[in-house]
Amino acid sequence: MPQKKSLLSASDNLPDFLYRSRWVIVVLISMVILLASCDKAKIEAKAISAAQQYFEDNVIGRDFRVELATDNGTDITSQYTGFLFRLNKNTSYDGPMTGTIGATVYNGTWSSNDDYSKLVINLPNSPSAFLFLNREWKFTKKTFPVMELAPWGTTEPDVLHMERL
Repeated sequence: MPQKKSLLSASDNLPDFLYRSRWVIVVLISMVILLASCDKAKIEAKAISAAQQYFEDNVIGRDFRVELATDNGTDITSQYTGFLFRLNKNTSYDGPMTGTIGATVYNGTWSSNDDYSKLVINLPNSPSAFLFLNREWKFTKKTFPVMELAPWGTTEPDVLHMERL
């Protein structure tokens, strides 16, 4: 009696060598795909880390003083005379913040978005002058030594310039 052939016999569809090596081929293709994706991730990480590095080099762990503060067109800079502000790092996008005058330290937090266009300041339990600082700010200029900020998402005529010391 003649032997029945299966409809999808592996030896009919693929040369014998490829059929025996199919697992090796699958592993090699998987490795190529994995390596290609790792290179892309490294490139994206370098682009992100450049912005992070710039922020860390120029802002994190540095002392700043208020150079200019205007609230609805009124100059309130004198309310911050003698204060030093410092942003410290928790992650690349947030951390503790201090406002210091003499031996008195006011603790708070800061955070930023992933492209460092936004700076959120929160200094609770602080002097009333800090209420002006406690908000979401957008960077209007980042040419150090001065950070120029304006309120995020509004057209208020408020301005905050902080000079790095």
